[in-house]
Amino acid sequence: MKIQMNLQRGLLSVVLGFAIALASQAAEIHVITSGAFATAFEELAPLYEKQSSHTVKISYGSSMGAAPDAIPARLSRNEKFDILILAGPALDGFIKKGAVADGTRVDLANSTIGAVVKKGAPKPDISTVAALKTALLQAKSIAYSASASGTYLSTELFVKLGVAEQLKDTAKKIYSERVGSVVARGDAELGFQQVSELLSIPGLDYLGEIPAEVQQTVPFSAGITTTTQQIKAAKELIEFLASEKAAPIIKKTGMNPIVSKMPW
Repeated sequence: MKIQMNLQRGLLSVVLGFAIALASQAAEIHVITSGAFATAFEELAPLYEKQSSHTVKISYGSSMGAAPDAIPARLSRNEKFDILILAGPALDGFIKKGAVADGTRVDLANSTIGAVVKKGAPKPDISTVAALKTALLQAKSIAYSASASGTYLSTELFVKLGVAEQLKDTAKKIYSERVGSVVARGDAELGFQQVSELLSIPGLDYLGEIPAEVQQTVPFSAGITTTTQQIKAAKELIEFLASEKAAPIIKKTGMNPIVSKMPW
C-alpha cells in the first residue's frame, strides 16, 4: 500500500510539473488584423488555439488611413501588438519605420476588389471596364473603403476611368466600418471593397470582382513587431496561418491563400 501511495504521489508530481512547465511556456499573442483577413482569422485563431498552448487576442483596424482605430493610428499611440496582419505594401512601410522586424514578413493571401448592392436592388453590370464606368456614373451614391482598396479606387482607378470629377459628390470614403454594412442599410447604392470584406455581410447582393484590366491584387501579410516579447509564439502562429491546413478556410472567405515558406 505504501509503495502504491508513493507511486501515486510521484505520478502526481510529474503531472503537476508537466502542467506547470506548459503554463510557463504559454503565451497570449496579441494580433491586429485589417478587415480583408479578419473573417478568415476569426475562424483560424480558435483552430490554432486547439493545437497550441498559446491563446490569441484579436484587435481590428484598417491598413492605412487616419481613423482613430486604423493600425497606423493605434501604433502611433504606442498600442502594443505581437503580430500585424495587413496589406503587404503597408506592412513594408512599418518595416522601414522599424515597427515591424525586418525579415518577418510572410504573405498569407492575395485579395481583390469586388462590388455589392443592397439585396434585392437592381444589379448594375461591372463585368467590363466600359460597364463599370457606366455603373459608377449612374449610381446615386457610392461607398468605398478608407483602406487599401479605397485608396486605389479614389487615387488611381477613378482618375484612369476619367470619372474622378463626376464622383466628387456621389462617392464617399467610409471610415471605421465595413462598406458592405453601409450598403446593406441603404446609405449607399453601390459599394466597393476587398471581396473578403463583402462576402461575410448579410443583406447584400455580390456583383463580382471589378474587371481584370483595372483590378488591383494586394497581398495581405503578417509581420512580427519589434516590441514583442513573444517571438517564438508569434512565429508559430504565422507558420500556421501560412500552412496548407489554413488555406481552405482562407479560400472560402474570398481570398486566394498563399502557402509560404518561412523567412526565418
